[in-house]
Amino acid sequence: MYTIELFRLIEEGENERTEFKRKFSTPQKIAKEMIAFANTNGGYIFFGVDDDGKIYGVESEKSELDLIDTAARFYCEPEVEFKTEIVPIKSKDVVVIEIPESRKKPHRLIDENDKETSRVYVRFKDKSIIASKETANLLKFSNVDSTPLIISLGELDKMLIKYLEVNSTITVKEFKKLSNISERRASRTLVNLVRAGVLRHHRLDNKEFYTIA
Repeated sequence: MYTIELFRLIEEGENERTEFKRKFSTPQKIAKEMIAFANTNGGYIFFGVDDDGKIYGVESEKSELDLIDTAARFYCEPEVEFKTEIVPIKSKDVVVIEIPESRKKPHRLIDENDKETSRVYVRFKDKSIIASKETANLLKFSNVDSTPLIISLGELDKMLIKYLEVNSTITVKEFKKLSNISERRASRTLVNLVRAGVLRHHRLDNKEFYTIA
């Protein structure tokens, strides 16, 4: 990465594709950010840069590169692909991780305190957030080699479409109440309709909802 490009990304601030870290933290916290980028549109993590864009640099490149490798190998399931680069700037070194959008979604964070529990993270604006069950399921079918789902619309599906023609949007809980079915079935139905191209999945702040495609 050229210095001019690094400056440009820093000036733009943290966003859906850029995260700043003044210091290295635990491998688990690094893995969380890597997973979020891999599950979304890819992006960069800058180590040695504060949230406000001020450049502090890193202390030990080798130990920090080892920490990144540990995060990707042992805290991401499946392992996240990445590239690292050390960019010298103003007599300081900034470590840049580039994470491409993955072809193996969803990636999950391995919890060292609870091996039975793993969480899926995605990038939303300038934050890495926990994905809902619906988002995690949709990630699986968003990979480039995934085949589209072909379905026949049943009475439940037709009722949902009629509702959306009048009300524009619906959430999982609203669909559960409308159709008097379990939340699990409501979630599965909505996800399948998104996969089939009938509905679209949206996120606005902390709310997830569906509309006709």
